[in-house]
Amino acid sequence: MARFFIEVYYKGTNYAGFQVQQNANTIQAEVEKALGIYFRKPFELTGSSRTDKGVHAIQNFFQADVEAIGSAEMEHAVYHLNAILPEDIVIRSVREVDPAKHARFDAKSRTYEYTIYQQKDPFLADRGFFYPYMLDISLLNEAARLVQAASEFKSFSKHNSQVKTFRCTIYESIWVSESGLIRYRVRGNRFLRGMVRGLVGTMLKVGRGKTSLDEFAAIIAAEDASLADFSVPPQGLTLVSVQYE
Repeated sequence: MARFFIEVYYKGTNYAGFQVQQNANTIQAEVEKALGIYFRKPFELTGSSRTDKGVHAIQNFFQADVEAIGSAEMEHAVYHLNAILPEDIVIRSVREVDPAKHARFDAKSRTYEYTIYQQKDPFLADRGFFYPYMLDISLLNEAARLVQAASEFKSFSKHNSQVKTFRCTIYESIWVSESGLIRYRVRGNRFLRGMVRGLVGTMLKVGRGKTSLDEFAAIIAAEDASLADFSVPPQGLTLVSVQYE
């Protein structure tokens, strides 16, 4: 039994998320279908990082355990698999890894970006959040520093998240304004369900002066998700990379 990591990137607009769901089309369902068509055998994939409906990824990974298919054959299949897949999903690479390596549990960190644009732009409508309000970047970055200093993120986890702990280590948390866009970049060892959008929505209130930095710090400390703002739309969010040793 050989184990392969399949690197993918995709635009999530037309999908109900990353992981297979009943009665809904997902990134995993399309990739499993393409593999099944090409190799004429069923595939069951394990994902590295789940993304929600409408969320994009520049880099994400599937793990596939297969028999009777060699490394060269899997790598050669990339061109053909991309011909089968819809145009908004691309396999970037396939590589064999140590069978003990796990796509989800061995990831050391994940990086997300949330994109905001403040002038109407039809070419960004499905890849960013149109937010035509004055924002104080310095206040946003003060809030981002509080995020990096925190370790408990229950306030930014959607209800019914089935996790044993709400602890996360944040290695990078920063807002950047460039080329007419405002982006929030965050890198951590793990993320909770809805966490990045909850952070973004709540920090935007800080950037507009509607929530003070002390109030934002209190929201983090309260461990109460009803205090955070999860209302920012999914299309602004992109999984940028998944890092392994």
